[in-house]
Amino acid sequence: MTAPVVALVGNPNAGKTSLFNALTGARQKVANYPGVTVERKAGTLTLPDGSRAELIDLPGAHSLEPRSPDEEVTRDVLVGAYAHERVPDAIIAVVDATNLASQLRFVLELKALGRPMVVALNMMDLAERDGFFIDYEALARELALPVIPTVAVRRRGLEAVIAAARDALNAAEISAIRSADAPAMLVEAIGDMRGHQRQARDIAAKVVSGGDANQMTRQIDRLVLHPVSGPVLLAVILFLMFQAVFAWATPFADAIEGAIGWAQGIVMTSLPAGPVRGFLTEGLLGGVGAVIVFLPQIVILFAFILVLEQSGYMTRAAFLMDRLMAGVGLSGRAFIPLLSSFACAIPGIMATRSIADPKDRLTTILIAPLMTCSARLPVYAVIIAAFIPDRTVGGLANMQGLVLFGLYAFGVVGALAAAWVLRLTVTKGAGGGFLMEMPKYQLPAIRDLAIGIWQRAWAFLRRAGTIILVSTMVLWVFASYPKAPDGVSQVDYSIAGRIGAGLEVVFAPIGFNKEISIALVPGMAAREVAVAALGTVYAIDADDEELLEVELADRLRGAWPLPTALAFLAWFVFAPQCISTFAVTRRETNGWRWPIFMFSYLFVMAYLGAGATYWISKWALGG
Repeated sequence: MTAPVVALVGNPNAGKTSLFNALTGARQKVANYPGVTVERKAGTLTLPDGSRAELIDLPGAHSLEPRSPDEEVTRDVLVGAYAHERVPDAIIAVVDATNLASQLRFVLELKALGRPMVVALNMMDLAERDGFFIDYEALARELALPVIPTVAVRRRGLEAVIAAARDALNAAEISAIRSADAPAMLVEAIGDMRGHQRQARDIAAKVVSGGDANQMTRQIDRLVLHPVSGPVLLAVILFLMFQAVFAWATPFADAIEGAIGWAQGIVMTSLPAGPVRGFLTEGLLGGVGAVIVFLPQIVILFAFILVLEQSGYMTRAAFLMDRLMAGVGLSGRAFIPLLSSFACAIPGIMATRSIADPKDRLTTILIAPLMTCSARLPVYAVIIAAFIPDRTVGGLANMQGLVLFGLYAFGVVGALAAAWVLRLTVTKGAGGGFLMEMPKYQLPAIRDLAIGIWQRAWAFLRRAGTIILVSTMVLWVFASYPKAPDGVSQVDYSIAGRIGAGLEVVFAPIGFNKEISIALVPGMAAREVAVAALGTVYAIDADDEELLEVELADRLRGAWPLPTALAFLAWFVFAPQCISTFAVTRRETNGWRWPIFMFSYLFVMAYLGAGATYWISKWALGG
């Protein structure tokens, strides 16, 4: 028997994802809805009788009358518009207890769909903190629906929600809704929007007393949103984030590096010299291992971003950036997708679905790859470790962290400059307005942080085990064959070396050597592959002792002049994104026109930026 489906629905910032994590734990899977890049999160909900249901976390929405692709997906799933997506048998509507008057309108729309439904009155701890008293039993009578008070981040009310979901499923008539029924259902559900809003306010007035939902928020926002202290605080937070990426990750990265060296030693003593040992030590451990060593830094970066999101600060940062974004023709709403792109440009591009204005959205998509994604971090880290001294500046900041912060800032400046040019030319038009509901401040839930960090760390490791591994295997074969005669460099004699020699003609004017030219090609599959490629190329000609004792950063320090290293960093500030990013851009823009344009303008920026960096630094160093 097929498990029933329960949909988790609610306004953004109502704590829906926290409830989803609390109900499903690690029993989650992530995919995309058919034909769109909107993420589909599903998990297993264990009912009191031991049976199981599929719980799907639908994108946050304010209404069944969509204003964005996210909201459109939520509507289509609920009314059965997807041919290959089952109609939910029951709905759990998640409501912010501190904001009933505005959120009950959506509950009334959902109720009109006629599906069995449970209302999870979430964030009750914040309502109590702000002095609210909510008569949830009276609310249940007014709505004629089960109402369960919950605190998802503290796991309060979960058993009652599960029991109510079981009762709803038992009462459901499990029958598919045909797509042809969808228009009639929507008309009934949406009805008179003003009437729903008036009814929601009337219900909230009857069941809520006392409290000031904005008292604590106002007190914090006096500092956070102040025109002087706000930007300073934002700059300090970002500065600390990039300092931590180096300072906190070092012992963990050293441990991973030591483990990789130990594994290489075991392979060398266990296997005779030959292709198998060469692949394991030079290709797998020398290449993929050179990327995995940066996992701690990526975890720290994601942890900071998740804390900013879950605490409610991220939206305030967007508000602070609104004036700066307006100067280049965008609204503050573009800031959140761009900040998300620091983790990865793919979810950043997908997050632009919340931008209503099509010109704003297209511009944000086109500049998202200029945000320094986590895939660049291994590249930056290895070059910075090789060429930037690890010393304290002014008794406060680490020089390597300062350089990393500068690279991120350089990417932001480049993105804003590109946005300004694009808005004057190919995406010409007036900037959209900025209207966004400010979420409540709250402490991030450790469980949610752990799940979010694990999902992102696993995604990174999965890339290392698939895209990076395959690319490294192919490169190792190309760099290892044909076998060079004695006294001749294997890399120079190999297929990869000959390809690199051809590409070097193109990249020599900006200071790149043959090894860099080789690494740029597989680096198109994923940014991290460039580090794996360098690790493999420089390991091919190394003897066993050098392979075990000399790290990649030390090899580069001895092989590259400083202007070349700086040019390489500048290249990766602007370089065209990975293949996956272009694929997502094609899907979001419905064609290849904009991905091709994106690749072209990023390549030109990267080439000019690297060239300018190389020649200016060479002149400054007297070379």
